[in-house]
Amino acid sequence: MITIASLIVFFAFYTLYYTSKKAVLSYDLGFEKWMQKNPKQTKLTGLALLITAYGFWLFTQSLGCGTLLFFIQLMAVGSLIVLLTPLKKISPITLFILFIIIASLEFYYA
Repeated sequence: MITIASLIVFFAFYTLYYTSKKAVLSYDLGFEKWMQKNPKQTKLTGLALLITAYGFWLFTQSLGCGTLLFFIQLMAVGSLIVLLTPLKKISPITLFILFIIIASLEFYYA
């Protein structure tokens, strides 16, 4: 459940990152062009994903701990996206492999 919340936080920040006018954007995938052309829908989608991820954190943890972990994760994921996206180090294949490894570790140790 924490892995799913982490993935949702990543997608939420990524969608909100693509609505920025100051960010260096690349259009490797088709939905990235759509996100840049439709900033209002993208912002609403990103905020809905953030609220969903926060709900997952509250469901798995308590109010204080879930809030703290959500904001720590949001800062960590946000800084990684801001640093690695202009370098084109984030690809869907890399994200999928990382998600599978982390999910298997979570299920193994849970």
